[in-house]
Amino acid sequence: MDMKQEDITTLHAWSIDKKELIGSVRDIANERPVSLVTPMLYQEIKAEALGIIIKGLNKCDYLNQIIIPLAAENKERFQKVKKYFMNLKRPHLIMWCNSPQIQDILMDLKEKGLDLLRYKGKGRDSWLAFGIASLNNYAIILHDADIISYDETFPAKLAYPLLEPELDFKFNKGYYARVNFQKRSMYGRVVRLFLHPLLLALSEDLGKEPDFVRYLKAFRYPLSGEFALTRDLALDIDIPGDWGLEIGILAEMYRNVARKRICQTDLGFYEHKHREVDKTGKGLRRMTHDIFTTLLRVLMETDNIQITESFLTTLLVTYVRKTQDCIRQYHADAHYNNLHYDRHQEETIMEKFGKTIIEAGHEYLKEPVGTRIPDWLRTMSAIREIREKLMEIVLEENETT
Repeated sequence: MDMKQEDITTLHAWSIDKKELIGSVRDIANERPVSLVTPMLYQEIKAEALGIIIKGLNKCDYLNQIIIPLAAENKERFQKVKKYFMNLKRPHLIMWCNSPQIQDILMDLKEKGLDLLRYKGKGRDSWLAFGIASLNNYAIILHDADIISYDETFPAKLAYPLLEPELDFKFNKGYYARVNFQKRSMYGRVVRLFLHPLLLALSEDLGKEPDFVRYLKAFRYPLSGEFALTRDLALDIDIPGDWGLEIGILAEMYRNVARKRICQTDLGFYEHKHREVDKTGKGLRRMTHDIFTTLLRVLMETDNIQITESFLTTLLVTYVRKTQDCIRQYHADAHYNNLHYDRHQEETIMEKFGKTIIEAGHEYLKEPVGTRIPDWLRTMSAIREIREKLMEIVLEENETT
């Protein structure tokens, strides 16, 4: 049984009592209210996962508020999503992130020098939701809307380390095993075949392990989209507007929070939709591209690592070797556990991810200064009561039909 502890405190799922955990969260949440943010796309109302999540959330009587930031092209789609969530019996708000009224507020911000209209996607939508969630809650949970293996303990496991005064963590990162036992398959390709061997390669090529790399390696699943943070942190972090969101959030915790106030929690086995690895720059290729450029920028900022053409070439060679070593290890683990494992397919994915290192690296060299969504504290200094204005819009749009 795994009992390992590293730089980041790990909360293992050895003998959790489901009823006791939820009861404890319910009791503490009376004094420390907690909100859940689950960003979604319109298309997800057609997927199986969202229905499963709603059934689980209906049992989460410890949640003060559920906010669903939505990317919808028009009012008709927004209304359909509102109707879909009539099955959710807990207090909730659908936040139409690209509604005309919210776009007007973002235009006001742009006129004051903060251009959020340039961003689209999960990063910006989560940022908007953090704004209103931080008004009346002590802690905020965020998770994706595509989790098939979901139940009412999921938010409780993320919230408890922050709510319980005896622990009093500020940030909790979820981790899980990416194995589907029905399909006998091992997932988590971006972590297994890209980020983990990349961190090993960086340490070897630099001749030392940068502190930020050591910090990332302490997380069991650094790219998980499931985490919880306290209200004060939600107001004080910059958020990448692209697929670098998860690495960017961890980088903000690295800058702003003492390591003893950060933890990670075992969420068990986890199943969600799986993206394809393609040749068009979308899917997992786009994800690895954004992760890599975010990582390079953070390494430059935190450890003053100098990125050059020769460094990228050397890094690619070392990355390939480290990934091949990992593939042999994963093959042995899969074989031992009677899982399907296609080594040729894994090597093919590695080759595609390797191209990202050069392509994204060149892009970084052209534009080494990244752009992040500014924190809420700066935003509130531009428009003092912007969160309250956003809440008024969301309440109004949720009341009208």
